[in-house]
Amino acid sequence: MASSTNSMKEIRIAKVTLNVGAGKNEELLKKGLKLLQKLSPQTPVKTMAKRRIPAWGLRPGLTIGCKVTIRKEAETLLKRLLAAKGMALLAKNFDQQGNFSFGVPEYIDITGLEYDPELKIIGLEAAVTLERPGFRVKKRRLHLVPVGKKQRISQEEAIAFVKGLGVEVR
Repeated sequence: MASSTNSMKEIRIAKVTLNVGAGKNEELLKKGLKLLQKLSPQTPVKTMAKRRIPAWGLRPGLTIGCKVTIRKEAETLLKRLLAAKGMALLAKNFDQQGNFSFGVPEYIDITGLEYDPELKIIGLEAAVTLERPGFRVKKRRLHLVPVGKKQRISQEEAIAFVKGLGVEVR
């Protein structure tokens, strides 16, 4: 007997990307690297400015932040981050492709992390990428193909997926 749900329509978390923007502040960048090291098993990488923005004092190649991408154990990390947000998100946090992002203003709200006097109080941003089975066709090396319209994740489907995790969406 066939299953009532289509396994190709199941939504899953592809990755969670954590980001700390520091601007030109070297001390904040070092604190951000240390914070991301505490949060994830991977080593964070520094992000560089791509364009020159004279008003902000940016030039190409200047280190302006750090980030880390988590693929394994992404769901457990996401639950910890959402708990720090009070298990509530806004509808404007979701984009048209079904991904969502949010900020955590203070890292001490995340379960498992305690106050570090060296870090003081800093926040971070989390971007969550959702996907369905079959999304590999847009990333593979040979015969790259765009994902079909029926296979894409809409904003409403992403909101329904997050509500299934126990998150309130306003």
